[in-house]
Amino acid sequence: MWANDSVFYQIYPLGLCDAPRENDGVTVNRIGRVTEWIPHIQRLGANAVYFAPVFQSDRHGYDTRDFYEIDCRLGTNEDFRAVCDALHQAGIRVVLDGVFHHVGRGFWAFQDVLRRKWESPYRDWFYLNFDGDSGYHDGFWYEGWEGHYELVKLNLQNPQVRRHIFDAVRFWKKEFGIDGLRLDVAYCLDLNFLSELRQQFGNDLWLMGELLHGDYNRWVNDGMLHSATNYECYKGLYSSCNSENLFEIVHSLLRQFGPESWTLYKGKHLFCFVDNHDVTRAASILQNPRHLPLLYALLFGMPGIPCIYYGSEWGLTGRKEEGDDALRPALQKPQENDLTKWIASLIRAHRGSEALCHGAFRSVLLQNKQCIVERKSEQERVLVAVNIDSSPFPAHFDAGCGQAVDLITGEPHDFGGGSILPPYSAYFWKCER
Repeated sequence: MWANDSVFYQIYPLGLCDAPRENDGVTVNRIGRVTEWIPHIQRLGANAVYFAPVFQSDRHGYDTRDFYEIDCRLGTNEDFRAVCDALHQAGIRVVLDGVFHHVGRGFWAFQDVLRRKWESPYRDWFYLNFDGDSGYHDGFWYEGWEGHYELVKLNLQNPQVRRHIFDAVRFWKKEFGIDGLRLDVAYCLDLNFLSELRQQFGNDLWLMGELLHGDYNRWVNDGMLHSATNYECYKGLYSSCNSENLFEIVHSLLRQFGPESWTLYKGKHLFCFVDNHDVTRAASILQNPRHLPLLYALLFGMPGIPCIYYGSEWGLTGRKEEGDDALRPALQKPQENDLTKWIASLIRAHRGSEALCHGAFRSVLLQNKQCIVERKSEQERVLVAVNIDSSPFPAHFDAGCGQAVDLITGEPHDFGGGSILPPYSAYFWKCER
C-alpha cells in the first residue's frame, strides 16, 4: 500500500486557516491558504497530507452538519478541489478525517428529528428515547459520544446511515481524488461498519483508525483497517526521553515488532507521531529541549508510518491544558530552522530506505540513555543509534559489518575504529555487505 512508504504531514484546517470558532454561516475561501504551504511540505519531504475535519460542522469539525460539503468557514467544495488538485500535482496524497461515529446537533437529519420528533423519518438514524430528555432539554433523550450531547451518536447498524456515509466517501473519492481516510474514534465504531467500508473500497482507499488501547489486530487486518494510530509508542517516545529510560520505548517496540513469534504487529504499518491536534506539542512536553531532535530520530527509526504535525517541525509549542486553540493555532506561513532541516534529513533517509520503511526490528544495544536498533529488509540493513545523554558514550557492540554510511550525512563510518556516540546524537548507519 502506498502509505507504507510515505511520510505524512497533518494539518488542522480550521485552526491553520484562522476560521471562526463557531460556524457563522459565512463562506470564505480560507482553505486556499494550504496551497501556500505546498513548497514547504515538499522541502520537508512529506508526500501525504492528512487533513483534520473539513466537512461542514457546528464548531470544531468533529460535530459534522453535512458529509457532502466543505465547512463554509473554509470555503466551497470548488475551493477545496483546487487545493486537492494542487497537492496531487505536487505528488502529495490527500487523506481526510472521517468522523462517522457521531455528528453535530446541526446535522440535517438530527435537525429534522428536533422539529418532527417521533414523526421524523430519520429517528432511527440515532439512538433515541422519547420518554427521556437530553442535556439540551429537547424533549427526548439521545446518546452522545462519551456523554457529550453536542456529539450525537449515529446508528451505524442502520443500512440507510451506512449507505449515506459510503455514498459520501465515494463522492469525495470520485470528485476530489482523495487517497484515504482517518477514522475518528475507530475504537467506538461498529465492526460490521468497518468491514463493509473495507469491502466497499478494498485497497483503493487507505483506511487508518484512531485507536488508543487494546489489541490493534482487532481493527487492523485484511478485512478492516490498513493501519491505526500507535498511541502506545507515542507515549513511550516522549516518556523515555523525560525519564532518561530508553528501555520503555524499545521494549514497547519489541513487544509490537520484535523478532519473537509472539510479537503483536509484525508486518503491520502503524501510524506514528510525536504529537497531534489532541495532545501537548512535543516541544512543550519534553523536559530537555536538546532531546527534541532525538525524539524525531527515534520516530523515523522505528517501524511504522511517520507523521509530522504542522508547526512542530520548527518547534512550535502548545499545551493540552491550555485548550484546543493552543494546539490548533492559526499560522500565516511556515517557518524553517535547524530543527526543520534535521527533520527533512530524517524524512529523506526514511523514504529512501527499504529497511526503514519495511524492515524487521531488533534491539542491538540498550542502556538507559543509549540505544542501537537494527532495521533489516532483504536488500538493506540499517542501524539506528541514539544517545540522549549529555556525555559521550563508547558503544561496544557487534555491528555485523565493518563499514557503513550515514544515511543522514552521507559520511562513511568504520566500525573497526570504534563507535563513540557524542552527547545528544543520532546516527542512521546503512551497513555495507
